Amino acid sequence: MTIDNDARPAVLLLHGHGASSEMFTVPGIRNLVDVLLDAGYEPWLLDWRGSSRLPYNENGPQFSYDDVALYDIPAAVDTIRARIGGQKLFVVAHCIGALTLSLSMTAGLVPGLSGVVAHGVFLTPKLSGSARLRATFGTELLRTRIDKVPSDFRKVGLWSKYTPVFAWMSRRSPCSDPTCAMLHGNWGLGGSLFVHDNLDPRTHDRLADLLGPAPTWITPHLRRVELAHAVMRWNDYDDRYRVLPENALEQAHRIDTPLLLLAGSRNEAWFDSNKLCYDVLTTRNPELDVKYVEVPGYGHLDAIIGRGAALDVFSPILTFLDERT
Repeated sequence: MTIDNDARPAVLLLHGHGASSEMFTVPGIRNLVDVLLDAGYEPWLLDWRGSSRLPYNENGPQFSYDDVALYDIPAAVDTIRARIGGQKLFVVAHCIGALTLSLSMTAGLVPGLSGVVAHGVFLTPKLSGSARLRATFGTELLRTRIDKVPSDFRKVGLWSKYTPVFAWMSRRSPCSDPTCAMLHGNWGLGGSLFVHDNLDPRTHDRLADLLGPAPTWITPHLRRVELAHAVMRWNDYDDRYRVLPENALEQAHRIDTPLLLLAGSRNEAWFDSNKLCYDVLTTRNPELDVKYVEVPGYGHLDAIIGRGAALDVFSPILTFLDERT
């Protein structure tokens, strides 16, 4: 999505795994694309291979986050730069979009960005203790039986192998909608994906359209990065991926752009990952331009699609961009 106006700085928006670029254009609320356009920026929307709008996430060939960092994000940045010429290019990245971007940046594959906003997680993934146990043991057992955890109960139906998973996730959910219960419970990984009361009813009714299945085959890579509290390369024995650092945190000195690490105070998906990242980077790499902003009352996904996000969450994003434009 672009506007024919060369004076506008460009902003690449990266969604999380299982979501899509539509999380930035949610109708019925003042979404991030609306806010950026009104503030004089040119948003670019990328659906990388983990998008719910592409076949890779549900039925396509399996991939690792290395593929996103090595191929998808650098290609998108190169394409945008070919179109915008010398104007500035920022990135606002959510969840796994931010995690994989950190791998691209520390590999030197996307140099010269004017600024990066990483929401939820960046270089130091961290889960709560219970979520870590589920990711380590529960999902390992689950993926021997199913290759994905669906989101839309309407597509699954009552009599399917997924019904027990929906029933389990609905036990303590704040909502009677099975789809909401599944997504609010972060597909069973632990913690809440969003603060339920922060969603507009119209957005709540579109959750099944905004989020697709969670593939269980990706969990070993997630487990590796979370146990290390650092973004780790997955493909250690394939020369195609040698350009990516084995441990992105150890190569943080290669980051050449200002960073805004953003998180909701009630983020139960990635806990206090970005606060940890800020503390680590300012201690180990004091030469980096890094800021941390915690938004009170927000969880994870609701910080992007919540009804009040335009005022509460997008304001510090705009401040960060404006200061570097």
